[in-house]
Order: sequence, then structure tokens, then C-alpha cells
Amino acid sequence: MSRLGKKPVAVPAGVTASVQGGTVTIKGPKGESKLAVKAPVTVKVENNQLVVACPSELKADKALFGTVRSLLACMVIGVTQGYAKDLEIQGVGFRAALQGKKLTMALGYSHPIEFEVPEGITVKVTDNTQINVAGINKQQVGEVAAHLRSFYPAEPYKGKGVRYKGEHVRRKAGKTVA
Repeated sequence: MSRLGKKPVAVPAGVTASVQGGTVTIKGPKGESKLAVKAPVTVKVENNQLVVACPSELKADKALFGTVRSLLACMVIGVTQGYAKDLEIQGVGFRAALQGKKLTMALGYSHPIEFEVPEGITVKVTDNTQINVAGINKQQVGEVAAHLRSFYPAEPYKGKGVRYKGEHVRRKAGKTVA
């Protein structure tokens, strides 16, 4: 059994959790999140806690048991505090601008890169080079941030490109003339 899966998930004040069929719904001040739980794993609400149980001893079921508990804990954090990732753009002429739900980035290509911000995600641009991606779904926030970074990952020679805030890019020496 997963040791982490045995721990109950605390539901703080201001957050409501309900289980109907195989779907767990968690509502909080930042929004609502749902999770469909597969058959061998069950979830119950007891004394402001979510208790996950799995009677099966199959290896795949035990793995799912711990995963469901972790996903529920992330959902509770998401609806109370939310998740955010910060990106920074470095390079001469590299910039970003937000127009409604469309993020436009100039990254040294012959054309601007336009990215439609998905539902449930908020993007803020400050100083034309700082991008903040926020939302209540941890996986979706990370996926959007990784997608934005993939347009021009920080390269090792000049260090220009899109990187996570605080990310260290290992620099390489250029060619030397003999």
C-alpha cells in the first residue's frame, strides 16, 4: 500500500468537497475542480477530510491509490491558493504582449508567435519580458508554461530565449579562432 495514500487530505474552512458516483468535486474561493476516480479506489468525506481507500492488492491499483490521493491534495491547494509559474524572456528585441486572451511573442523569428490562452488559465505580462501563468489546476499551469518555453528555449551560447524564473542556463564557450 502507498504510505502517502493512507494519509487523509484535510479540507480547510471555506472549501467544500463532495463525492457523487466516481467523481470528486472540490469547490473553493478560487474555483471548482473535479476528478473522476476509477473503480478499485474509493473516496469518502469524513470530518472535513477526504479519505482514500483501495481494497485491491494489485500493483497497478496500489499505484493508482497513491496517485488519486496526491491529485486530491493538489486540487485542495489549487482551489484555495492556486498555482503559478513565472517565465522570463531574455534577448535583444524579444518581448511579449497580451491582447485579450491571446499572447503574442516576438522571439527573433520572421513572424510573431501567437498563443491562445486556454480556459482556466490567466496570463499576465509585466515589463514586456516577464510572464506569469496562473490557475487552479497544477498540471495545466505547468503544461502551458512548458509550451510557452518550448517556442524558444534558452540557448547555451548567448543565453537568449524563454526560461523559467530562476532557471540557470549553463553557458558554453563559442568557437575559437586558431
